[in-house]
Amino acid sequence: MLKIKPYPMLNRNFTKAEFVLNNENQYQLEFTIKEIGQGSNLTVERKKENGEYETVQAMITRLNDQIFIKWSEPFDGRLIFEK
Repeated sequence: MLKIKPYPMLNRNFTKAEFVLNNENQYQLEFTIKEIGQGSNLTVERKKENGEYETVQAMITRLNDQIFIKWSEPFDGRLIFEK
């Protein structure tokens, strides 16, 4: 029987302080493809007060080799991605 090995999932934590207010009045994080891969299987999670994480549906856009995660307010959280 053929076993398919899943891709290893990596994560990168971020803080509120890393968000930058853009010209669309949204807060965004900026990453490169070298940092987090293509971003095709990217999950954004927000850290709750009790330390647990919840998945959020943040807007994700790309421009050349840059990937932008956008949200209405900065928050502590993590990205989960395939490398």
